[in-house]
Amino acid sequence: MNKAMDALHAALARLPVERFRNPAPVVPVLRLFGPIGAIGGLGRRGLTLARLAPAIERAFSLRNAKAVALSINCPGGSAVQSALIARRIRALADEKKLPVYAFAEDVAASGGYWLACAADEIYADAASIVGSIGVIGGGFGFAGLISRLGVRRRLYTAGERKSLLDPFLPEKPEDVARLRAVLDDVHVQFQAWVRARRGDRLKGLDDEMFSGEFWTGRQALEHGLIDGIDDLRAQMRRRFGENVKLRVVGIERPSWLRLLRGAGPAPAEWMDDLVDAIETRALWARYGL
Repeated sequence: MNKAMDALHAALARLPVERFRNPAPVVPVLRLFGPIGAIGGLGRRGLTLARLAPAIERAFSLRNAKAVALSINCPGGSAVQSALIARRIRALADEKKLPVYAFAEDVAASGGYWLACAADEIYADAASIVGSIGVIGGGFGFAGLISRLGVRRRLYTAGERKSLLDPFLPEKPEDVARLRAVLDDVHVQFQAWVRARRGDRLKGLDDEMFSGEFWTGRQALEHGLIDGIDDLRAQMRRRFGENVKLRVVGIERPSWLRLLRGAGPAPAEWMDDLVDAIETRALWARYGL
């Protein structure tokens, strides 16, 4: 019995007690990759608050967390989802008293930059694409096509503005003006968010910075859109030490959805997926990617 106790004491003595007394600092890394908004059948892809909320909660709840890092590679998308996600990040940052740092990879533009502004500081690679503080809306017009095909559009509405910008009817100037007014209002909200988050760090002229233009990371630094040229690991090690632990927090897919996807998409989803893929490709292509 004494030998067993001696062995136990010896084993305990060899344990790195200091590690338990002073655990390594942790920085959860929340990955924000891809376009913003529900895309694909069942909205199974794209960044939305509904999909990200559990991951955001986990990121701000990890033990020994000293900060939360946002790893962003996003060409934009839904303004509403951008605002919802960014507000949730800020709410938890304030509640948990944790600083937030954003790191742009290939691109943090439009809605992607909206998300980056949820951070207290923003960093990017010198060649990252940053900015595009603007709002875009569009569609297709098929009025001439269906006319040549001999197809007649039959549309009935209650409310004279219900068929605003119907793609199968000729475009009306008043409809375009109405859409522009909506886009302008969202643009004002975007600008207000950037000003509130970046404050006097902004150095460029409003007409230039809020024109929808985008820049490389080096140019964005000159405009005060970011705080430095750096990468996530290097910056976190400088701030929290060489032994900082970076914990990637991702989106978990529901088990039922994994089972459905294991059988492949239903035929009815193929066309939706194709359109989604084209639109997603167009978002990335806007920035030469």
